[in-house]
Amino acid sequence: MPSEEKNAWIMGLVAIGAYAIYAVIILGRAGDAPLADVPYAATMLWTIGGGIVAGIVLNIAVAVASPRDAGKKDVRDREIYRFGEHIGQSFVAIGGVAVILMALAEWDTFWIANAMYLAFVLSAILSSIAKIAAYRWGFQPW
Repeated sequence: MPSEEKNAWIMGLVAIGAYAIYAVIILGRAGDAPLADVPYAATMLWTIGGGIVAGIVLNIAVAVASPRDAGKKDVRDREIYRFGEHIGQSFVAIGGVAVILMALAEWDTFWIANAMYLAFVLSAILSSIAKIAAYRWGFQPW
């Protein structure tokens, strides 16, 4: 498995894991109270930061475990990376538009922040899926 495919797996799984931890904590705190009243900022920042650190540590661990593959990219790897990133960015754009509309409608900051966080998570997951699919089932640049 190429190192770039391993990186895609790591990014996708870390994004899912970090967001799942965040969701479980926030939903657990809510109880019978409205979600918008739950303190979320610190938890959001910690799970985002933890996800970034986990991704870096796991990528380093994978590079150490297979040093001959680490950092080697060919033209196909670059094209697959670019392809995956372009696909993933669609959710950032959708999330950005959703956040603007929420802000214009004067929604609570809880919903605005969570919509953007979800957009970033979905972007990472979709990007990872696109990259993994390109490695597994082939990639035809246009």
